[in-house]
Amino acid sequence: MLFFKLLKTVSKISFVLVLLSCQSAKTSLPEQRDREEVINIRMLSESEVIDNTVQSNADMSLPDLLYAGLQALDADRLLTPSNVSAHHFFSRALAKDPLSEIAQQGFRDIVKRYLQLAREAMRRGFFEEARQLLARAQSVDPDENEIALVKEELEAEIVSGDVFYQLNNAAVSDHSVTTKLLLEDIARKARELDAFFLITAPSDDQARWMFSVMREAVQGYRLRGNIELSGRVAVRLRLPERGSD
Repeated sequence: MLFFKLLKTVSKISFVLVLLSCQSAKTSLPEQRDREEVINIRMLSESEVIDNTVQSNADMSLPDLLYAGLQALDADRLLTPSNVSAHHFFSRALAKDPLSEIAQQGFRDIVKRYLQLAREAMRRGFFEEARQLLARAQSVDPDENEIALVKEELEAEIVSGDVFYQLNNAAVSDHSVTTKLLLEDIARKARELDAFFLITAPSDDQARWMFSVMREAVQGYRLRGNIELSGRVAVRLRLPERGSD
C-alpha cells in the first residue's frame, strides 16, 4: 500500500511539472517573437539614405545627358528646375565634350523657345511675363540678335492701343454670371471699336462658350476674330489699323 501511495504522489508531482512547463512555454513564445520583431526592425540613419536620382545624375554619360536635355526641352523645363533643366543637362554635356553639336544646338533651342513663349505672352497682354521670358533668353545667350527684335515687338504691343482682358480660369469653367456679364461687355466694346477679337482658353469648349456669349450679346453684328488654346483665359481686342476702311 505504501508503494502505491508513493507512486500516486510521484505521478501528481510529474503532472504538475508538465503543466508548469507548458505555461512557461506559452509565456516565453510571445517574448521570443517580440525579440525577433525588435531585431528585424532597423531604422536607417541619415548617412544611410541614398538619393538614387542625384547619384545617377552625377554618373550620366554624354549620350544620356544629351537625351535628358532633349527631353527637358520638350517638356519646357528650360532653366528650371535647375537640376533637371535642359540648360543643366546641355551644360554638363558641353563640359564633357565642348564640341558637341547637339548640346550647342540645345542652347540655341532654349533661347528660341523662350522667344516663342515671350511672343505668345505679349500677344495675350501678359507684358510683364514677356519681359521675364526675354530676360531668361538673354541669360542663356546675351549675343542672340533676335532678342532685341522681340523686345521691339513687345514695346510695339504695349503702345498698340489694343484692349486686353484677363479672365479667371475657374470662373470661365463654371460659366459664372460675373464672367458672362464681362464677356457681354467685351462684345459690345468690340462692336464699338470695330475690333477683331482673340480668345484664348485651355479647352475648345471653354473658348466656344465664351464666343457664344459674346455673339449673343451683339446680335445682328458680325464678330470677327480667332480662337487659340492656351493655359490661361484672355480676350484681346485688336484695333483696326489706322487708315483702313
